[in-house]
Amino acid sequence: MKRLLGLDVGDRTIGVAVSDPLGLTAQGIKTIRRTGIKNDLKEMLNIIEEKSVSKVVIGLPKNMNNTLGPQGEKVKKFAEKLKSKIDIEIVYQDERLSTVSATRTLIEADVSRKKRKDVVDKLAAIYILQTYLDTIRGKGE
Repeated sequence: MKRLLGLDVGDRTIGVAVSDPLGLTAQGIKTIRRTGIKNDLKEMLNIIEEKSVSKVVIGLPKNMNNTLGPQGEKVKKFAEKLKSKIDIEIVYQDERLSTVSATRTLIEADVSRKKRKDVVDKLAAIYILQTYLDTIRGKGE
């Protein structure tokens, strides 16, 4: 079985998580420092190939009233550019509060502010992907 890739796309970084081959759990693999769309896409393509990814789950930041704000539009543009380079499905997962939840978890674990900054995006990607995995498993898909 192929893996799913979870992404938390930000302006400066992209948190990356991947599912286990059975699609039960999400593990963080890295935080990519964004250096330009060509490099970002190249890194994504490498990960997709290396991990045998069959679907990409991208966190879509929505406003609390369910509308799409400027960051949501940026994420959709990134997803469209990625879609033009790959022939696998891309789905969106509502990511409201994923970074807040990730930060809270790290604070509760007494992780220093500097270390939190380094891992919060990867942890947010884990939340995004795990939420998606739990949702599809709950539906029996």
